[in-house]
Amino acid sequence: MRAVILAGGKGKRLIPYTTIFPKPLIPIDDIPIIEIIIKQLKYYGITDITIAIGHLGELIMAFLGNGEKYKVKINYSKEDDPLGTAGPLSLIKGLDETFMVLNGDLLTTMNYLELIEYHRVNSPLVTIGTYNREYRVDLGVLKITGDNKIEDYIEKPTNKYQVSMGIYIFEPEVLKYIPGNRKMDFPELIKTLISNKEKVISFPCKDFWLDIGMPEDYQKAVKEFKNNKTIFVKEV
Repeated sequence: MRAVILAGGKGKRLIPYTTIFPKPLIPIDDIPIIEIIIKQLKYYGITDITIAIGHLGELIMAFLGNGEKYKVKINYSKEDDPLGTAGPLSLIKGLDETFMVLNGDLLTTMNYLELIEYHRVNSPLVTIGTYNREYRVDLGVLKITGDNKIEDYIEKPTNKYQVSMGIYIFEPEVLKYIPGNRKMDFPELIKTLISNKEKVISFPCKDFWLDIGMPEDYQKAVKEFKNNKTIFVKEV
């Protein structure tokens, strides 16, 4: 299976870390996050990799090269103008079979083969890896009626959501919903698919997952990685 790693964003939420380096090259301990992802893909037998680059993409190309040192084949697709998260897929040639898409800034222990098999068994157009994430509101939350009567007072509630992990399996037919040369993010794409009655399913993942888009998540990822390095780094 071919994998597409999205590595074109500017990583604004991680400034100043991303002032000089593109986010996928930010190190987790001593290894760039995109290198961890590539080694994991290789471990699960996924060796045909396209990296969608944009901001500071030349540095990613210089570091990873053609993938030979990882025993994979890497090619690149460059966007001249920001196309969002889904838009870059319109530029990539040869996506004519089932393919995987991953954000280039995630740390996970997901078994990619289980995700692929789940997709094949259920036969959707898109499978989205999802994770149960808790968010705590550090304030007292009031439930108020239309006439300003307070019905309830909840102190610092915790809400649970199924969130996208930034890991997807797509059938090639999805590309007809992605216009060329126009910015499109995944929420817009998924809503378009749903409105057109296409089958989109969730793959609930109970393995470790963390998006390193925020400084506090980045620091947490570094700590987790240092303490459990062997479960993340799959040597090639």
